[in-house]
Amino acid sequence: MTSGKDGLVIVDKPGGMTSHDVVARIRRLAGTKRVGHAGTLDPMATGVLVVGVEKATRLLGYLALTEKQYDATIRLGQSTSTDDAEGELTGGASAADLMPQALAVAVQGLTGEIEQVPPAVSAIKVDGQRAYKLTRAGAAPDLKPRPVTVHEFTVTAIRPAEGGLLDVDATVRCSSGTYIRALARDLGNNLGTGGHLTRLRRTRVGGYGLEGARTLEHLAERFEVLPLAQAASAAFPRRDLSADEARRLAHGGRLAPEGHPERHRATREHPTAAYAPDGSLVALLTEQDGQARPLVVFGGS
Repeated sequence: MTSGKDGLVIVDKPGGMTSHDVVARIRRLAGTKRVGHAGTLDPMATGVLVVGVEKATRLLGYLALTEKQYDATIRLGQSTSTDDAEGELTGGASAADLMPQALAVAVQGLTGEIEQVPPAVSAIKVDGQRAYKLTRAGAAPDLKPRPVTVHEFTVTAIRPAEGGLLDVDATVRCSSGTYIRALARDLGNNLGTGGHLTRLRRTRVGGYGLEGARTLEHLAERFEVLPLAQAASAAFPRRDLSADEARRLAHGGRLAPEGHPERHRATREHPTAAYAPDGSLVALLTEQDGQARPLVVFGGS
């Protein structure tokens, strides 16, 4: 970590703040308006929020597409209007007699490649309007199911609560675009009890985990930025360039694809970070029509 401006700030977001609130705080600490984040966390959620400063804001769109991991608590026995603890109760049925095997089968049914209907209060746009705004105005949109991938959905603890409720702690590793609130809702619906999310902590976004995250209090005392080259290295496969290749790429030129067929092929969703001989980040690359072309150029030798 350095105090330079170009780079990422891995924030351990506290509960009660929006992601926009965190960005506003980082803008003040960094002394620049050129700040953004890679993937919203709801106010009740805590954990890893990847914030880009200056040139690193150009990484954010690609970081938002990476795999994410969460620790969550799902309360079975109650449904809410928002699929989390901030909404109004809308129904439910006792989960007191729920058998562990039934829970395991329902969790397995929500693992892998699934179709998921986003929450009605999500930020998805419908005819130019955010779904949550339409819902709060009394015109909840009919959101269509979307394909997502839940790579891991592991129950780590089961705790009975009063009133026939059951709290289920779980670890979830999933693709971008997966709503953990929707997983909680669907788990409860599939079990016939209703369910909603009561706790959510994001533990990883791509290559960035809680071990490298800093609280806002820490950052106020010592503002630290993960330098651009190091930040990209943690998230994307690396390609080292010759001096000539770096110069060509820095001016928007194209290169031959990297000749390692066993390597993951670069795509727009999974780019490769290209580095000059001096270790500076030149560009993010994608492969198309037999060529490696820059998605975004940062500079170079």
